[in-house]
Amino acid sequence: MRFYYFLFLNYIINNILNYIIFVLLINNSKEKQMNLIKTVTGVMACGFLFNSALNAQEIMLQPRPQDMKVIGKSLTLPEHVQLIGADNADTDAVNILKDLFAGRMAKKGFKVIIGEKGDKAVKKYARLVPQKPEAYYLSIDDKKLVLVGSDERGTFYGMQTVSQLLKEGNLPQINITDYPDVRYRGVVEGFYGKPWSYEDRVSQLKFYGTNKLNTYIYGPKNDPFHSSPNWRKPYPQEEAARMAELVKLAKSNKVDFVWAIHPGQDIRWNDEDRELLLQKFGQMYDLGIRSFAVFFDDISGEGTDPLKQAELLNYIDNQFVKVKKDVTPLVMCPTEYNKSWANLEKGYLRTLGEKLNPSIQIMWTGDRVVADIHRDGMDWINTQIKRPAYIWWNFPVTDYVRDHLLMGPVYGNDTDIAQTMSGFVANPMEHAEASKVAIYGVADYTWNMEKYDPNAAWQGSLKAIMPTNYEALRVFASHNSDLGVNGHKYRREESVIIKPVTERFLTAFQSESAYPKDDFTTLEREFKSIVVASDILLRSKDNDLLIKDINPWIKQFGLLGQTGAAVMDMLRDLETSDKESFKLDYSLVKELKEQMFELDATNNINPWQPGVKVGSLVLVPFVNNLYAQATERYNKQFGENLAVVYDYCPHTLLSNISQVKSLPLQLKEKTVSLSPSNEVIKADKDAFITIQLLKATKLRSIEFNAGKANLLQWGELQFTTDGENWQALACEQDGELLKATMGKESVKAVRFLNKSGVPQEFYLRKFTLGL
Repeated sequence: MRFYYFLFLNYIINNILNYIIFVLLINNSKEKQMNLIKTVTGVMACGFLFNSALNAQEIMLQPRPQDMKVIGKSLTLPEHVQLIGADNADTDAVNILKDLFAGRMAKKGFKVIIGEKGDKAVKKYARLVPQKPEAYYLSIDDKKLVLVGSDERGTFYGMQTVSQLLKEGNLPQINITDYPDVRYRGVVEGFYGKPWSYEDRVSQLKFYGTNKLNTYIYGPKNDPFHSSPNWRKPYPQEEAARMAELVKLAKSNKVDFVWAIHPGQDIRWNDEDRELLLQKFGQMYDLGIRSFAVFFDDISGEGTDPLKQAELLNYIDNQFVKVKKDVTPLVMCPTEYNKSWANLEKGYLRTLGEKLNPSIQIMWTGDRVVADIHRDGMDWINTQIKRPAYIWWNFPVTDYVRDHLLMGPVYGNDTDIAQTMSGFVANPMEHAEASKVAIYGVADYTWNMEKYDPNAAWQGSLKAIMPTNYEALRVFASHNSDLGVNGHKYRREESVIIKPVTERFLTAFQSESAYPKDDFTTLEREFKSIVVASDILLRSKDNDLLIKDINPWIKQFGLLGQTGAAVMDMLRDLETSDKESFKLDYSLVKELKEQMFELDATNNINPWQPGVKVGSLVLVPFVNNLYAQATERYNKQFGENLAVVYDYCPHTLLSNISQVKSLPLQLKEKTVSLSPSNEVIKADKDAFITIQLLKATKLRSIEFNAGKANLLQWGELQFTTDGENWQALACEQDGELLKATMGKESVKAVRFLNKSGVPQEFYLRKFTLGL
């Protein structure tokens, strides 16, 4: 326990130093900054000594090993290293080893013994390796380093551990016995929206190798050769060549490149399509791919038949996977891929469990589309499908909240469920580098669940992604982790440290009692640190891909910090009854909020959730409320009438469809938009989706897209001028899009209604009102 007290004290010291540095940057001239920095440097030197003492007691590795014992003092790597067993050991592991010990290779010296179980060089140590796939045994003493893998991946992962242990020419004397808890661990690129670039995927695959992840499932929804309309066709030559390069890179990082196909939208259950699918798999096999998946998610119609799906998958398994011999078990994503969609009466999941070959893996997102994974849920699904589920965790994916970034810790999943699953992959954001924060945590979680520490993994991820400007990224990520209001009702903690301060301060201010001065100082400092962090990140060269990708959010973050600081100045002006300064600060906040609105309206433009949101759970509501209440207090105190401004959407969504009723409305200039949904919407008879306006308004346009060409056969757009009596709108249908133009009436609400009398399925792709 003593180590954790030291660690906590170290955390406090580092934060105090960081605040001092921020204050230096903000409040002093350059000359004073230099003098004070000299003083702080001396204090930091003590901190570095303190850190060194900690490192002697605790060695932090990623992911955390199963068993690790320090057996002696650290040793300086000798000048001469004798390599034994390299000719038969895993080539990729040996290449890493040679890079680490470059210039030290000799015929005699400190022995480095490496190999896999069965190799002659490591025969003496083979019994020490766990009887598990990808396991390894590592021992370092003053005479030798021994690394034995249960297989080639085990040796490779052991060498990744050695890479972390070797620091400035020193190695600890240590024994490690290690293996992963989950067999298949990694990422599924399965989000809607802009797919990752080639450069993104290169960076990702290297990251997986370093962090001991072994699975990358390629399934971007917007790749037409993965899904409809071109899943039957081969990739163009240039794209195929790029994919072959990625497959080669994946192999060198011990990652299974799993190519997925998504044929269910227009598949014909006949011999021709079956053979075309096998032919496509053969083409991908020729590119070097040895792992495959078939997705039947987010479809409707004939493609959802479980018997037909099982028949096809068994055919692929029997005629392709088992014939090739070197292909990993087939993976499938079912249509009912979460518990809330499971129809037990129709028996879809039970049919898959009974009919599918036992070797075929079945993916599962949990109790809902977006959900954390728990023991009872795993027991339920495994009973249905008669095999351990393969988890598709929909985090940190943002394809349903594209105006947000999810860069907080990985937490919420049970840590006693490793044996209940066959695999665990995270669905990331379209922002590849920003997704590494969560992916790093998933690597740690799936390797050693019981010892998983969400906060330690989060801190480690930030340092791995941006080692030089880690503190600035920590400030940014701590306020960019929640999703905001969303249809899946999935939320994350945000602004955890400052949240109780904001609540306590706002309560005191609202009651017109004296607010805590320490809280005022803390909040003021936090807003200043946000401004500085934003500026540091924008100028940082630490991770160019990351900064380029999230640049608008970093700018918006800086504006939020400036706004918060100006609001705190308004409160100081109230204390001193300085009317002129208050009006200036009030105007500054108004100007900054207009800049934030403009940035939100002109960046990250997409048809689904456009815009740029930061700090939306804690900081933005706090700043808005404090701004409005400070203005009200000023008006009351001085008898003036400054406009009191809150940020909110005055219009309301009403629906009796569970998948729709929690979707957010967005107000952009003169358009009210319902946030679209990626999944199939299941609407009972008389189901409705209503946008209710704050007051009766003349509309210039109405558009509704349900992804169906026959929409007017069963659905109808209606309007009401009084909120009670509904009238049908005259509509034109252009493909899947309904358009209506209003007359001179002022409209109170518009709704889409299922008038058919029977349940319907559709996609909610667009519902907008032009004001």
